[in-house]
Amino acid sequence: MMNYAIFRSEPIMTTHDLAQIGSHNQREKKAYNSNPDIRIEDSYKNLELVPLNYKYVKRFKEITKEYEKQHNEKQKTERKERQRSYTQMLNQSRNCVADELLFTASPKFFENMSNDDLMKWANTCMEFVYNDLGYKKEQILHATIHLDEKSPHIHCVVVPLVKKLDKRTNTERWTISKKQFIKDKIHLSQLQDKYHERLTEKGFDLERGIKGSSREHLKTKELKKTTRYYENKVETINKNLEQAISDLNDKMKSSKNTIFGNEYIKVKNETFESMNNVIKETKKVLEFQPKIEQLFNELKTFTKSHQILEKENTNLKKEVKSLTTRNQNLTEENNKLRNYIEAILEAIKKFFRKILQFGNEKTKDETTIEVKDYYDNNDFDMNDVIKISRGTTKQDELFEYVEAPDYLKTRVKDIDELDKDYDKSDDFDLSR
Repeated sequence: MMNYAIFRSEPIMTTHDLAQIGSHNQREKKAYNSNPDIRIEDSYKNLELVPLNYKYVKRFKEITKEYEKQHNEKQKTERKERQRSYTQMLNQSRNCVADELLFTASPKFFENMSNDDLMKWANTCMEFVYNDLGYKKEQILHATIHLDEKSPHIHCVVVPLVKKLDKRTNTERWTISKKQFIKDKIHLSQLQDKYHERLTEKGFDLERGIKGSSREHLKTKELKKTTRYYENKVETINKNLEQAISDLNDKMKSSKNTIFGNEYIKVKNETFESMNNVIKETKKVLEFQPKIEQLFNELKTFTKSHQILEKENTNLKKEVKSLTTRNQNLTEENNKLRNYIEAILEAIKKFFRKILQFGNEKTKDETTIEVKDYYDNNDFDMNDVIKISRGTTKQDELFEYVEAPDYLKTRVKDIDELDKDYDKSDDFDLSR
């Protein structure tokens, strides 16, 4: 029977998730009923590679203290209603706060292994973290070997804190960016090749893990629980978004006032509030989207690996079939959400443009800030911002913000022609 070298990387998206993972890795519970593989009576055997004697979040704050200081300085120049605490900023962004690296191998590999060989394997894993992934010791939050489960494995939690050049300000600024260390799936596969190479160089008889698989990545019970949560969450988001769209359509169909004129914008308060509600619900969808994508990857990896490796296991076949069905249902829901996002973002672009054309200075200023936020969050690209702002009083400010080429400024004179896509219709019916 072949033994496989296994290396995985899992992003940690919020400080709450970080705290939960810390509780698990440091064995803070007296019992783990949800995971029968953990033998809590053997937890004293677990070994610390990078020790941590207090909570994960506290250590995270120590590692990122300069980043927090930078954030707090920036908040001093923000309007009061736009100010966010450091923790709020981290949890509301779409970036991870940390990354958990897991190293293990097939169970048979560890049978009758001496402590010296176990530590040789563990040290090889940590050398890979430093030399091949490129993390520095001060970026390692905690690393431990769990010996109280079915197979020994290493949990290494890292904080990918780096300084990057901000092109808008031409200054280096702190940020957390996993992509600086693991760029994409192709790069991850290359790193898994390198990890296998490092182990064989040290004399370990291991095969490279099956590409695209993540054997026993999540226990079936845990994965089903996570899937149910996301199913309920997607259903709630869908209902809220559909209701917001329905309310907006009703308001706009029943409104007797002209919504957009040639020289002014006139919207009933309840209609404007409905539009804001649609925007708010859309933002919730956009914030939740990365988590759905992450679950898709978990489900895809789980079903694929077990379909290949556990064909003869009847119980696992049933679980795979159940999870495959759930994955199909979530795919349909996710496609529906994506269609909503696309339609609503187009309506929001038109709405913002109308305000920049006909609104008063206060609403123009507020809308300009919103446009910048959507651009910063990658919901708008440069071309979107150009179309929204061209020919308006906010054109120069927004062109400069997105670093639009100078030659485009000379092409906004023929507004009638350029606006044919955005301004020929005032129809904001989002039910299409």
